[in-house]
Amino acid sequence: MSESAPRRFDAVDRLRSAHERLERLRSEVAEAGESDLEAVAEAHRSAHRLLERYVDDATGTGDFESYVEFRGEFATLVEDLPEDLPRREAFEDALDAVDKRRLSESDFADARAALARADDLVDLLENRDDARESYRQARIDATDRLDTIDERIDELDRLLELGEADLDAPVERLREPIEAYDEAVREAFREYRQSASAREVLSFVDRTRAFPLVDLPRPPEELLDFVRESPDGTEPIPTLLEYAGYSRSKLEHYADDADALKRAVATERTYLDRLDADSLTVGWPPPERGVLRWRAVELRKVVDRFADEDVIELLRAVRAATAEQEYERLRDAAVATHRLDADDRERLASGAVADERDDLRAERVAIETALDDLPEP
Repeated sequence: MSESAPRRFDAVDRLRSAHERLERLRSEVAEAGESDLEAVAEAHRSAHRLLERYVDDATGTGDFESYVEFRGEFATLVEDLPEDLPRREAFEDALDAVDKRRLSESDFADARAALARADDLVDLLENRDDARESYRQARIDATDRLDTIDERIDELDRLLELGEADLDAPVERLREPIEAYDEAVREAFREYRQSASAREVLSFVDRTRAFPLVDLPRPPEELLDFVRESPDGTEPIPTLLEYAGYSRSKLEHYADDADALKRAVATERTYLDRLDADSLTVGWPPPERGVLRWRAVELRKVVDRFADEDVIELLRAVRAATAEQEYERLRDAAVATHRLDADDRERLASGAVADERDDLRAERVAIETALDDLPEP
């Protein structure tokens, strides 16, 4: 393809083709006369309905009254058609096919064959309507494609940003304090969940709703009410989960209210099994400087309620890392190392990522131009 040749894009081609088809069919309908075509289509439908309704009763040795009704209705239908109706002769020939003293199924077949000579006019309206719907859908598809393009361009922009990161940067200056804190807070919460009462743990989790940057999953209301109100709520979570697996008769020897425990704990086993410290960790790669700085403040207020001073000190080290002059450079390197695989790096080095972005930008312009140039259906 020469440099001057216009670029071709599927969404644009489909849109323009759908519009051209619609305009062609609209012209054909206008040339034939839409009102005439509608009259032909209505007569065509009525004739076929009559043939379908009477084919069994009016043929052979069928009901004579049905035969008379059919002859009369079909003759009236044809005779009432306008003299200048397009393909009127097809209806007249259909009438001739059934204008007999005794009718057979082959006569009805001959009538249908005569009516078929008007099929193209009936199809013209249907094809026009189908083309209009296809064009409408092509516009929707083109708009959806714009959304897809924008999302992909954002991904490529981020990929190009990551490609500029210094992959040799000493990211361990961030990794070491973060991993040390994450490991410590996981262990501290695991011990807390194992030993503290379910009432204390779930009440603590519920209070963290005051800290939007600490996204611990909230306890279900029925479960929270149970551990707060029932004497069984003084048991640790693992014990309650063990009890919930007992039969009712066995559970009555351990629980103050076996039915309430079954109802509140057994139905929320998945929540309790999954309750861990994930939401209290920083994770890798770390978030942006400002996010981590403020999150560390909230984490300090939350973690302090169950962890010892050693864990808090590790969290302070994480927050101190955000004061690093090179934090963003180190973070970018961490994100790039974490997210860029070998294929990404090869495509970045070869320029394929930038080329794809340029192609998508050109496609976006072409689609927007086509949508602006072509009218609504």
